Amino acid sequence: MFTLDLRSRKAIYEQVTDNLRDLMLADVLPPGAKLPSVREMAESLTINPNTVQKAYRELENRGYVYSAPGLGTFVSEPERRAPDPRLRAEAEAALRRAVPELRRAGVGTDEIRAIVDEILEGGKET
Repeated sequence: MFTLDLRSRKAIYEQVTDNLRDLMLADVLPPGAKLPSVREMAESLTINPNTVQKAYRELENRGYVYSAPGLGTFVSEPERRAPDPRLRAEAEAALRRAVPELRRAGVGTDEIRAIVDEILEGGKET
C-alpha cells in the first residue's frame, strides 16, 4: 500500500495517517472503501498494532474514516472530513509565494483569478 521512513523525524503513526489521507484524497481509497484491519495493516507494514490503531483513531477524529463495530473501518464521504490546519497553512503559504511570482511574470489580477478559477473547476471534475 505504502512505505514508511523509519529514519524520518515524523512519528510512524503520523506517516500512516498522512499516507492513508493522501490515498483517500487521490481517490485510491474512495468513500465507502474498507480499510485493512488494524492487525492486517500492522503486519503488512511490520509495525505495532497500537501504532495503526492510533493512526486510525486520528483519521476518525478528523472525519476521514468511520468505524462500524464488528464490520471494520471505512472511508468517509469527503464532506465529513475536517480540514487539516497544517496542510492548509502549507498550501496557503505556497499560494502566497505563487501570486507574486505570477505578478513578476507580468500576469494581471484578472488573469490570476482566472487561473485560480480554472484550478478550482478542475478540482470539481475529479
